Amino acid sequence: MNIGLFGGTFNPLHNGHIEIIKYVTEKFALDKVFFIPCATPPHKGQQNLAPAKDRFDMVDKSLKAFSNLNKFSASDIELKRKGPSFTIDTIKEINKKSGGNNQCFLIIGSDAFSYIQTWKSFKEIFNEICVIIMLRKQETGQKELIGKIKSYIKDNISSKYQLNTTKDTFSHREKKDIFIAHVPKINISSTMIRKLIKQGDSIKNLAPSVVAKQIHDKGLYL
Repeated sequence: MNIGLFGGTFNPLHNGHIEIIKYVTEKFALDKVFFIPCATPPHKGQQNLAPAKDRFDMVDKSLKAFSNLNKFSASDIELKRKGPSFTIDTIKEINKKSGGNNQCFLIIGSDAFSYIQTWKSFKEIFNEICVIIMLRKQETGQKELIGKIKSYIKDNISSKYQLNTTKDTFSHREKKDIFIAHVPKINISSTMIRKLIKQGDSIKNLAPSVVAKQIHDKGLYL
């Protein structure tokens, strides 16, 4: 099976998360994608961060609410682990459980990838799992952005990665492949949703209805 791992704070989950992963799932023929809310993000402060259990519940209930999202499921793997939620620990745990029977892909945004060198044991990630970098489509400057990613990989991960420009894939003899996914640009963010909630405005059509309900019931982000 081809399995995608999509982690984040999901503070809160919104429609943009779902639509963009639907696109990646189809493009890379993924059989299953785990949405993995982090318990304690090591790179983000706790201000305006909803409790981990609430964030997990919003993801879990949302993915279960739609029959067309049967390939998606929420994973509480990082909620069960004590301490900060480090991606490398999650990857190793999932690889161990799969016993090498699955091909796993770490799905991350280009913004997150741009500071991956600050992550715990970040170079090990590329020994353990293929990486899909989501790059938002735009009218101009796409080649320049790929050039920046290429330079970043060379300077911070390994100079031995080679770019196949036809497939937008970086290959390495000893490490896992890195893929570029040109994803649709969706103008929704968790920051936007939290701001609207604080202002008392509606988030209809921006997030699943179960997310809006839980935010209301729990009084989150006020």
